[in-house]
Amino acid sequence: MGIVNFSLDNKVALVTGGSRGIGRAIALAFAEAGADVVVSSRKLPDLEQVAEEIKATGRKGLAIASHVAKVDESKNLVEKVKGEFGRIDILVNNAGTNPYMGPLVDAEEWAWDVVMNVNLKGPFLLSQLVARVMQEQGGGNIINIASTAGINPSGLHMYSISKAALIMMTRVMAMEWGKDDIRVNAIAPGLIKTRFSEALWKGTPAEDRAAAPEDVAGAALYLASDASRIVNGETIAVGGASGG
Repeated sequence: MGIVNFSLDNKVALVTGGSRGIGRAIALAFAEAGADVVVSSRKLPDLEQVAEEIKATGRKGLAIASHVAKVDESKNLVEKVKGEFGRIDILVNNAGTNPYMGPLVDAEEWAWDVVMNVNLKGPFLLSQLVARVMQEQGGGNIINIASTAGINPSGLHMYSISKAALIMMTRVMAMEWGKDDIRVNAIAPGLIKTRFSEALWKGTPAEDRAAAPEDVAGAALYLASDASRIVNGETIAVGGASGG
């Protein structure tokens, strides 16, 4: 039996929400494993810093500002990556939002639209665009960043619904695109110590047991590499014991 292969040599990865937290950790882990990495999010300055960190590993790094919920910007993003690198081997749909943490009964329509547009519609449209590229090149790998809140209901009611839908979308895409050698899997982080989740852990007993972004990056590297070559349509929980 051969050595388990975690190398991403000669691969091109696109990571959304790549300016900080989980996205940054995944981008750097991929670069250290040999991939050229494009990071995107809405604001460019923080992205450019991550791109420089990627270049410091000896790989190519590129920062592109793009709003995942706007399809025209996603189309432009995919075209820019294709123009620069000629292919897209790995897509990580990490961009997410949660502007409303209250009960569903009091939720306003704007909050529903924002959450679903960023957490579900955006990953769907970008995956669709990238899948067409992957079909042309003979395969690829898509990783959706969900949440343990999408597996078990949490206090983040609307967010939980969006992440549960993302997990099902992962399974449907895996079923449909597997014939094209496109694997689609998800990671469901529990409580991770990032700025995004700060309201859930800072100053609470959970602060000491919250997982780090690098813990999620390790799972992403496994799913992106040939180490998981027969894994498709699965969701890996990371830090699930720590909560949603």
